[in-house]
Amino acid sequence: MGTILDNIKYRFKQKDILIQLIIINVAVFLILAVIGMVGKLFKLDTINLIPYIAATSDLSLLVKRPWTLFTYMIVHIDFLHILFNMLMLFWFGQMFLSYFSSKNLGSLYLLGGLAGAVLYIITFNTIPYYLEMNHPPMIGASASVMAIIFAAAFYRPNAEVNLFMVFRLKIIYIAIFLFVIDFISLDSDSNPGGHIAHIGGAIMGYIFAKQYLKGKDITRWVNKTIDSVVNLTKPGSSKKMKVKYKKTETDYQYNQRRHKETEEIDRILDKIKASGYSSLSTEEKKRLFDASKK
Repeated sequence: MGTILDNIKYRFKQKDILIQLIIINVAVFLILAVIGMVGKLFKLDTINLIPYIAATSDLSLLVKRPWTLFTYMIVHIDFLHILFNMLMLFWFGQMFLSYFSSKNLGSLYLLGGLAGAVLYIITFNTIPYYLEMNHPPMIGASASVMAIIFAAAFYRPNAEVNLFMVFRLKIIYIAIFLFVIDFISLDSDSNPGGHIAHIGGAIMGYIFAKQYLKGKDITRWVNKTIDSVVNLTKPGSSKKMKVKYKKTETDYQYNQRRHKETEEIDRILDKIKASGYSSLSTEEKKRLFDASKK
């Protein structure tokens, strides 16, 4: 048990944002599960925390609890819900990180969740069908995960994944399929807010990818805000001497270079599959060897 906890602590401290997000979501799920179990077993009148951490479309309540716009995206109370979300986050998050930085992932997770919450609030205060539902609370990381899926899918639409280890499928088809399922479920009585939030997150992911292809990073301001807050919380940060370093490569240039390197390795692997390793040139073998060491 100690080894498992040590491994979790190690991965968390390595600033692996993907693992950190998964650990945070799982930790919140377990804490809520334990509180609920203890209350039920001992017949305790435990406090229901969900209204204080779930997103709400009730504007009068939202004003009093604005933090719920952020907390809802790490809250799950159903095992299958968190299992599906974390598996999707892990699979597509890894693909996302092959094109973008960890900061992009963390910031888009936040922006996707916020986009889902905003769309949910707007629709539940304007569309007659939803007005009758009396502001159901909304929880889950689905909007954030959808943003990451759509960002990866529309940034590199020809990328493929092994589906169920049986056949290869382009990621963009998976993204479109998920979007269609949510769209045709908008009139569903079960989880209506969730389907709306998914669409909001998907739109944010699409915008991120399209803007990034134009050389614009819409998550940059979020990164700067987070860095500023983190620096303020560090002990003695106000006393530290400010040193400016000249960046030789922007985040956009770095990610573009990584993208081209990935495409080159994919081309070499396809060549090996078609003609064998011996068909590679000396330069191609060197590139493959260098890539294996990273």
